[in-house]
Amino acid sequence: MRDDFRETGTAGQAHEAVDETLAAEPQRIVDTHLHLIEPERFTYPWIASEPSLQRTFDLEAYREEAKRLGITAALHMEVDVSPGLVEAEAVHVTGLGHPIIGAIAGCRPDLPDFPKQVERLAALPGVRGVRHVFQGKPQIYDSPLLVENLRRLSSLGLTFDLCVLGHELPLATALAAQCPEVQFILDHCGKPGAGPLDAWKTDLATLARLPNVVCKFSGLISYAAPVHWTLQDLRPAAEHVITTFGWDRLVWGSDWPVCTLTGSLTRWVAATHVLLRGSTPAEQEKLLATNAERIYRLA
Repeated sequence: MRDDFRETGTAGQAHEAVDETLAAEPQRIVDTHLHLIEPERFTYPWIASEPSLQRTFDLEAYREEAKRLGITAALHMEVDVSPGLVEAEAVHVTGLGHPIIGAIAGCRPDLPDFPKQVERLAALPGVRGVRHVFQGKPQIYDSPLLVENLRRLSSLGLTFDLCVLGHELPLATALAAQCPEVQFILDHCGKPGAGPLDAWKTDLATLARLPNVVCKFSGLISYAAPVHWTLQDLRPAAEHVITTFGWDRLVWGSDWPVCTLTGSLTRWVAATHVLLRGSTPAEQEKLLATNAERIYRLA
């Protein structure tokens, strides 16, 4: 990372709340991590532990704010619905229209029926990748089918989003190394946590050495900072992610509406623009839009 990127924009801003007017920047944004929560349509067992998310967050609630912020397209990220509803969720969200132009569907790559499931998902127009949340489930890596099943994704033209906790990065690295033909996207910068970053930095750098892994510039306000965060809280993790993966291997995600637990879509976009100050317009365009179009085959 250049010295001007490391230093620009920090003085007088590092300990201040984000100015939301900074969100209205001219850059085009492709959001690779939009969740829609519709409890009248689907069930989400995990939401029982998140009272603030126990209501409807539909496309209409997202669309107006996203348009104002320059988000021109979005990928829907599976929301860990009840197992029997995974394919129904993918069908539903890919039929909603602008700005959703594709989806990352749920799946179970550790189970024997994965080959048939993923073939059905790949046949759905708009499905660009799949995900199963691995975080907090170290036993999933012991599945004798996991590597074999994930290797099927390449021939189907599907990516796999890795959702792991910071201390689980070595497990993710070992898995991705066994599937060199599969394109992996690390969600939420590998969830570094709000504490000391040394172990996360080392493990992230090791993962980044694998050419088949890219990183999603998302989740920092939820996983790398306290609830009442400032730019100073976000900057160490953000700078390490950009330095480690480089401008060609980063995509942007909102993590809406999870981002509303510690801020808002507008605040996260504004923070992103400040964190990217000092980089060139071409570099910003890659992280905010064109990398996503290439990696998820959106163009």
